[in-house]
Amino acid sequence: MPGDSSFQAKSDALRTLLERGYIEQSSDLAAIDAALAKGPLTFYVGFDPTADSIHVGHLVQVMAMRTLQRFGHRPICLMGGGTARVGDPTGKTETRKMLSEEQVAANTASMRGVFDHFLDFDAGSAHAARMVDNADWLLKLNYVEFLREIGRHFTVNRMIAAKTYRDRLDNEQPLSFLEFNYQLLQAYDFLHLHREYGCDLQGGGSDQWGNIIAGVELIRRVHHAETSAEERDTVFGYTTPLLTTADGKKMGKTERGAVFLDPKRISPYDYYQYWINCDDRDVAKLLRLFTELELAEIDALTAEGGKAMREAKARLAHEATALAHGADEAERAAKAARQAFGAGDDWSALEAIELEESELKLVDLVVHERIKGFKSKREARQRIESGAVKIAGEPVTDPNQSISASDGEDDGVHLQCGKKNRFRVAFGG
Repeated sequence: MPGDSSFQAKSDALRTLLERGYIEQSSDLAAIDAALAKGPLTFYVGFDPTADSIHVGHLVQVMAMRTLQRFGHRPICLMGGGTARVGDPTGKTETRKMLSEEQVAANTASMRGVFDHFLDFDAGSAHAARMVDNADWLLKLNYVEFLREIGRHFTVNRMIAAKTYRDRLDNEQPLSFLEFNYQLLQAYDFLHLHREYGCDLQGGGSDQWGNIIAGVELIRRVHHAETSAEERDTVFGYTTPLLTTADGKKMGKTERGAVFLDPKRISPYDYYQYWINCDDRDVAKLLRLFTELELAEIDALTAEGGKAMREAKARLAHEATALAHGADEAERAAKAARQAFGAGDDWSALEAIELEESELKLVDLVVHERIKGFKSKREARQRIESGAVKIAGEPVTDPNQSISASDGEDDGVHLQCGKKNRFRVAFGG
C-alpha cells in the first residue's frame, strides 16, 4: 500500500492521498490531518511557466490538488510568472537559460487552460480553485525592503547546506546570485498567499522540499511576534513523490520527449498511446495516481496478467485521457488506436500526422520524428526491401521512392509499417 500505512488519518482527504500514493514527505502529517478534518483548507501548488504546457511529470501534483478539492478544500494554482524570470536551480547542474518577459507571459497564458480540465474554477463554488500569478507581487517588491523583511530570516549557512546548492558547489559548478534568491522568493510566495488568502498548506514535487519548508518556517518567524504559538503552527507543507517507471525512467519521458498535456503539443491520440504503452508492472500504480477508479476496482483489474492486463491498460488510457482532454477525445483516441493496430479499415479514425514537407523519400518518411515507424534508417531500408511497408495497402519496396500527397486519398497517405503500425499522413505544400 502506498503512503504511510502506519498513520491512521481521520480526514477522508488525507486518507485518500495516502492510500493512492500522493504523499512522500510532510512537515507534520498529524497536524495536516487535523486541519483537513476541521474544515475547508486553502492550499497551493506552484508551477513555473518555463514551457507552454505542463507535462505528465507534473500531473501527480495536479491530481493531488484535484483530490483535495474533491473533498471540499480550496486550491490555489500559482503561476510562477515572477519566479520563472529567476529560474529554479533545484536539480540543475547549470544555470537555466533565461527566458524573455514575452516568453514567460506567453507560456503563462498557454498553461492556464490545461488546469481547467482538472480543477473547478467556478467562482460560485465554496471550494472553487483560484489561479494567481506571482509576478503580480514579486515584480513590485522593493529590493531593500525585501531584504530587511524577508532576507534577515534566512542564513547562508543553512541555504548552502541544502542539497540543491551543495551539489552545485561540490561539483564546482557556478551558482549565480540570481538563482540563490529563488528559495527566498518561493518562501515569500507562501507568506503572501497566507496573508492574502489564508493559505495554510503548500504542496509540490519531491525536489521542492527545501523550498517548501523554507516557506513554512518563514511564516512562523514573521508571525512570531504577532500571533500565539497555537496560531503559528497552522502552516504546513507536503511533497508528492518523483515518479519513475519500472525500468527506472522518469515518468512522462519518451523517445519523442516530454508528454505534454496541451493538445497542441501532444495529440489526445498520442497521449492515449503513452498510457497504453506503459510497463505492466506500473499499471496498478498509475491507475491509483492518474484515475479516480475505486481501489477495489483497480485491484480487480490488475489481479491477473495477459489479456486482463491489456484491458487494464486500455482502462487506464481511457480514464487518463478523459481527464486531460474530455470523454469524447478519449473515445476517439481509443477508436483510432484500434484502427492503428489493425482492428479495422477505417483510416479516418486515425489522428492525421501533418508534415511540413511536400514530399519525402519513403525511407525518410518512415523514420520521420513525427512517425518513427522504425528505429533507424538501416532497419527501415531492410524492412522496406522485405515488403513490410505499404502505401494505400500495397507494398513499396524501393526505399528511395518519393512519397507525396498524390500517393494518398482525400484524407491523406495511408502508411503501414510492419503488421500493426498504421499512420495517416498529410503532406504540406
